[in-house]
Amino acid sequence: MFQPLSLFVALRYVRARQHKFFVSFITWVSLAGVALGVAALIVVLSVMNGFEGELRNRLLALSAHARVVAAGPADAVDERALAQRLRGLPGVTGVAPYMDLQGLVVRQPDMLPLILRGIDPVAEGEVTDIKSLVVRGELRALTPGSQLLILGAVLAERLGVGVGDKVTILVPMASANAPPEPRLREFTIAGIFEADIQDHDSTLALAALADVRAFAPQAEGASGLRLRFVDALRAPDYMPAVRAAAGSAVLVRDWTEDHASYFRAIRIEKTMTGLILLLIVAVAAFNIVAMLVMVVNDKRTDIAILRTLGATPGSILRVFMLQGLVIGWLGVAVGVGLGVLLAHYVNGIVSFLQWLFHFRVFDADVYYDIGFPSILRARDVQWISAAALLLTLMATIYPARRAAATPPAAALRYE
Repeated sequence: MFQPLSLFVALRYVRARQHKFFVSFITWVSLAGVALGVAALIVVLSVMNGFEGELRNRLLALSAHARVVAAGPADAVDERALAQRLRGLPGVTGVAPYMDLQGLVVRQPDMLPLILRGIDPVAEGEVTDIKSLVVRGELRALTPGSQLLILGAVLAERLGVGVGDKVTILVPMASANAPPEPRLREFTIAGIFEADIQDHDSTLALAALADVRAFAPQAEGASGLRLRFVDALRAPDYMPAVRAAAGSAVLVRDWTEDHASYFRAIRIEKTMTGLILLLIVAVAAFNIVAMLVMVVNDKRTDIAILRTLGATPGSILRVFMLQGLVIGWLGVAVGVGLGVLLAHYVNGIVSFLQWLFHFRVFDADVYYDIGFPSILRARDVQWISAAALLLTLMATIYPARRAAATPPAAALRYE
């Protein structure tokens, strides 16, 4: 006989007979529910991973992996010597100077806030991917003394300007013993960049570092160095060495600190979405409970006969737990296979559905069109599978204990 006995009986019960159609139907519904829940979780989390990766790449296209900013007056730090020390650190692939000023850009009749960033185009190319984002004009046009500007696409659109137009930038100057005094300078637009991030495209303007420093040498603003590492995801690991080399006269921050709010929000959304979608698996687990309870009621005579033949309550318990686990495991296996397949081709599937039914998931007038990027992670598949298996295991406990507690004599007497 097939051994072990509990598994043999459980597999026989999984295949319900023809006249037990309702039990068979509930079995298939339970299996489909587990499979759909697992597949939905894998696909949704993979898409959220893709959006997170896309956001990270776009943020890092304009943001360095770390910043070293003077804690006091900018001239108190020997910037060249500091840059030389930082370039010699393991993991550091680029160092570039920069200066940020907050001000207003004026183009009658509009006046909009902006961040004017002074950069060295050659060094900036070592720490960011800004060259790939300039859609009109050239980054190398930002030479010292040129008074040229590269604007974000949204900011340029709001001002109604293009390459070759002139704008005026106002930066407030303040001192301890005098009232605030605005400083104005006219710049010519040499290019437009598009990072597909609202905070950058609508507020940031780039100019030559020498022009920005000459424009407002005494202005309050961030001035320092921007760093690029071999691996952006390991930026926090490199920071102790950077802080040790930089000394206490500067402040050091990496990109995970600068953009912590973005990724904290994504983590919260992923957690809540995962918990909500896990309810689909929980509903399927309740179906398993209902199915097993009906099977236990239907098999009371079989249980009594097995008990009289020497089967222990523990073996009866294992029969119905195994029956539920077989359904759960099969559902998880189908769900993992379906989820992995959909996660790999979700962008193409969504594009086909949008073409077929003539609709768009994200309105192009509101959202940047980046498609549906998907990043499938083995860790997500593992915890989803484990959670689904745990839920199905818990669903088998009550019906199995009820079956094990069935008194043989009573079951045979009333049959």
